[in-house]
Amino acid sequence: MKKPPLRIQTTTLWEYPSQHYDAADGSRMQGDSEYTGATPSWVIWQLLQRYTRAGDKVLDPMCGSGTTLDVATDLGRTGIGFDLAPTRPEIAQADARAIPLEDSSVDFVFIDPPYSTHVDYSDDARCIGKLDASGEDGGRAYYAAMDLVIAQMHRVLKDRRYAALYVSDSWRKRRGDKGGGGGTFMPIGFELFARLRTRFQPVDVISVVRHNSTLGKSNYNKAAEEGNFFLRGFNYLFIMKKVDAPREATGQRR
Repeated sequence: MKKPPLRIQTTTLWEYPSQHYDAADGSRMQGDSEYTGATPSWVIWQLLQRYTRAGDKVLDPMCGSGTTLDVATDLGRTGIGFDLAPTRPEIAQADARAIPLEDSSVDFVFIDPPYSTHVDYSDDARCIGKLDASGEDGGRAYYAAMDLVIAQMHRVLKDRRYAALYVSDSWRKRRGDKGGGGGTFMPIGFELFARLRTRFQPVDVISVVRHNSTLGKSNYNKAAEEGNFFLRGFNYLFIMKKVDAPREATGQRR
């Protein structure tokens, strides 16, 4: 089915009727539609259109099925992808907590990290997706790992360039609870935004409507109503700018 043409979103509420947009030449999809936890390619398209130029180096240190690389190619950018469990030859194996790039070497960083332990991304014991954001340690290991990732994002990004982090909060039902809203809410978005602010200058916060197939299933909605909890209807998209060195007062705009 032909999808509508992409256009720049002008509000802080983003929505598109599909996970992926149609490539200009109709040749392929961006990333792999069967990959669990794939990032919507149209979200990355919006970011690269606004915050990058042709030829820019775009980094995704948790590259998954390579959606960011394909969008970068569509728009004439140079995609650089790393992942603990690479899914294709263009993605090199590396841990996002130790990105193998020089300081200030990329023009844009996009990351869609694990939202606690809901998706089993790989068998690698180092995977951040194995760290519970509401575990017995109160999520300290998860957030400590993400602190390291954010530090690496900042290190490899050029000054005055942009980064974006795509994430959702989470909620886990308490085992054995049959109603009354019993469970654990994990405000992952707020926690990661606070950590981003220690290194980056906030540009904006976008709410991205989720078109997860489970949201339309009657049994899921019935369980949410009877259990007095909410299904996740949106993701946060945090847009940040690296601003380290003050510019010299030359009297000229740059």
